[in-house]
Amino acid sequence: MTTTTAAMTSSVAREIMYREAINEALRQEMERDETVIIMGEEIAGGAGREHLGIVDAWGGPFRTTVGLIQQFGNERVLDTPLSEAAFVGTAIGAASTGMRAVAELMFVDFVGVCMDQLLNNAAKMRYMFGGQVKVPFVLLTRIGAGFGSAAQHSESFYSIFSHIPGLQGVVPSDAYTAKGLLTAAIRSDDPVVYFEHKGLYGNRGPVPEESYVLPLGKARTVRPGTDITLVGISRMTWVCTEAADELAKQGINAEVVDLLSISPIDYDHVIESVKRTHRLVVVDEDTPVCSIASDICARVAEEAFEYLDAPPSRVTAPHTPVPYSRPLENIYLPNASRVINTVVRLINGN
Repeated sequence: MTTTTAAMTSSVAREIMYREAINEALRQEMERDETVIIMGEEIAGGAGREHLGIVDAWGGPFRTTVGLIQQFGNERVLDTPLSEAAFVGTAIGAASTGMRAVAELMFVDFVGVCMDQLLNNAAKMRYMFGGQVKVPFVLLTRIGAGFGSAAQHSESFYSIFSHIPGLQGVVPSDAYTAKGLLTAAIRSDDPVVYFEHKGLYGNRGPVPEESYVLPLGKARTVRPGTDITLVGISRMTWVCTEAADELAKQGINAEVVDLLSISPIDYDHVIESVKRTHRLVVVDEDTPVCSIASDICARVAEEAFEYLDAPPSRVTAPHTPVPYSRPLENIYLPNASRVINTVVRLINGN
């Protein structure tokens, strides 16, 4: 990705993976603040078997919590039963009574069983108590298709959370934003849902060793352009950049905006970009109905209509569950080819 991130971290020599950046943010915040705790299923699975020669825990299904229980112990790193309602509710309760609590929901597909705790407790407590209660709570969860994991382990339901007043939501797209946004989320006094994309865990990028915070609720431009604005969400930012590279060979200069936040949405950043490029395509792995892509297109049409040379457009997944069949799943996912075809159609006025 040709990004402003490279400029922001040009003095950083080391590169680490997306999953390692998440782990580092958790560890550094737990070192900095003893009130930070984390709980979830299998986050410390495998620990306590030294007699078998196993010292470290596996660290969850994607190894983002590896090593934490050895450093901080089982009073701050809590392996929970398979009850999302119980441990999410416990974390929210702990957050409202003096802790900074992180709960790991293994896949966003499982959110239905703990939605009451998120919708009616985490999101509303500060409002209902007139600001007298803070809820410094982070829900870590996974999104993303493309791995043959079928419909119950592959969805990207982040748009659901953008509908809920009182919840913030972030969608980091690389290792640098993964660390900076998680640090900011843990330090926030309001609840944040943090969406990790499974397809990004192995991606490497420059990340400072020291702790740093990126602002919540802000997008960034990762590639400047003049002819059209492409807005990407999480891994779709990489799809946008791939498309922009190919479009450049056709003489089309696409600007790529990395949304980074689904609640609040940085409409101002997108609209300022569209005012320069006069065209918009939003690339969204979620389904299209009542989606982030639909909302951004509507807002741009309302507030920047006179700047548009073509209709705001979407490239999204279809309105179906994620298929198990790998050929069907490949068709299901937005890709650079679909983005390119949409851009060319808009540029040519078709």
